[in-house]
Amino acid sequence: MTHWQSVSAQPRLTMPQLRKQIEQELSKQPGVFAVAFRDLATGNELLVRERDVFHAASTMKTPVMIEVYKQAAQHKLALSDSLTIKTEFKSIVDGSTYSLHATEDSDTNIYKAIGTKRTLEALVYDMIIVSSNLATNMVIERVGAQNVTQTMRDLGAKDIQVRRGVEDSKAFAQGLNNTVTAYDLMVIFEKIAIGKAVNPQASNAMIKTLLDQKFNDAIPGKLPRDVKVAHKTGSIAGVRHDSGIVFLPDGRKYVLVLLSKDIKDDKATVATMATVSELIYTYVKQG
Repeated sequence: MTHWQSVSAQPRLTMPQLRKQIEQELSKQPGVFAVAFRDLATGNELLVRERDVFHAASTMKTPVMIEVYKQAAQHKLALSDSLTIKTEFKSIVDGSTYSLHATEDSDTNIYKAIGTKRTLEALVYDMIIVSSNLATNMVIERVGAQNVTQTMRDLGAKDIQVRRGVEDSKAFAQGLNNTVTAYDLMVIFEKIAIGKAVNPQASNAMIKTLLDQKFNDAIPGKLPRDVKVAHKTGSIAGVRHDSGIVFLPDGRKYVLVLLSKDIKDDKATVATMATVSELIYTYVKQG
């Protein structure tokens, strides 16, 4: 064998091989996992339990953001509108009030600003990048949860349900939760990626916000620094999600959604998700 033959390029990874690698990786963790990947250049996709329904946790905040931009485009509101920060909201079950507390929110700063005004744009930003529950509830109250769900249907997401704000324990007790599927989140992130969530300007603004995400240990966790990820995470007890658009330096992009439930070890699950993301990146990069 000549020297150049022995150092020839690695054989290309096929989609069935990628699927096998991912399934092996996911099998290391207890829990139920869903994967939805679509390469926006080639249309190649890999789907695992993509229609299974998961508690949305904070992944529902992306649909809420889309609805804000939609209503802004319809001139029903303006991103510059000011809202007074408050902590009390009404349950969807019986209209009784419940309160949000800083101790149960990933964003504690906003609680220091109760009674002051904040623009809708600033609230949306906090809702996405630090996953502020308080900002989320204020935004949902403004745009209406049912409107969010209807907009998801219009975008081709058939199963996403946005029913309520966060920490509505009466609704939770009755099983009235926000739910997502990996497939639906893939659909809406693709719409954002190709400029068809509301319009190109709105889509670009949403990407800009999603790129500022502060929780970066899952999809971006093991990717090179020059790969950018516009994404939204979500987690509650036993649940860990990440969903977004991955931008390669050469201009290519793909959508990836990783959902989990019934997990036992949050940290190990995040590491597994980061590895799955890395496997998909390696597959795309060889193209």
